[in-house]
Amino acid sequence: MTNDDKIACFDKLVAGSPFAVRKGDTIPYTSVNGHMYSYFSKDGFLALRLPESERAAFLEKYNTTLVLAYGIIQKEYVTVPDNLLAATDELQPYFEISYAYVSKLKPKPTSKKK
Repeated sequence: MTNDDKIACFDKLVAGSPFAVRKGDTIPYTSVNGHMYSYFSKDGFLALRLPESERAAFLEKYNTTLVLAYGIIQKEYVTVPDNLLAATDELQPYFEISYAYVSKLKPKPTSKKK
């Protein structure tokens, strides 16, 4: 699967969620209240932010890992395997869990002038 195919799957995933808005041109991502909950990495994989209660089960079920970016493990982000990314219907509930989790975080202050 090419990166363009993967980004198309990500776009389909975002379109399937009534609250999600795709942002970013070079690095597509979704966020709410200033917190990212998914992004498509430069390395060609989807990273999804999951709550601790869901993270371990996801890692085991899909035999995947936490995200390693710039030599740092991102503790809340899981690497979505390509075959799961292509199975949008199967991935959608996790995308919704990610959105719900991040929605509960305290909003980040904005730097924009009102």
